[in-house]
Amino acid sequence: MDVELIFKIAAIGIIVAVLCQLLSRSGREDQAMLTSLAGLIVVLTLIVAQISNLFGTIKRLFGF
Repeated sequence: MDVELIFKIAAIGIIVAVLCQLLSRSGREDQAMLTSLAGLIVVLTLIVAQISNLFGTIKRLFGF
């Protein structure tokens, strides 16, 4: 696992948290929820790609 992935996830989390706070305080709770949902989807996409690489490596390792 790459350290860059952890930094990317942390950066996305910080940006999403700041945006959610700004939107919530300005009275746009719906947009804040959509922003947090979009951040979650981006992070899950990054993680799914890494899990796919892991399964590919395991498959090559055992020769399937």
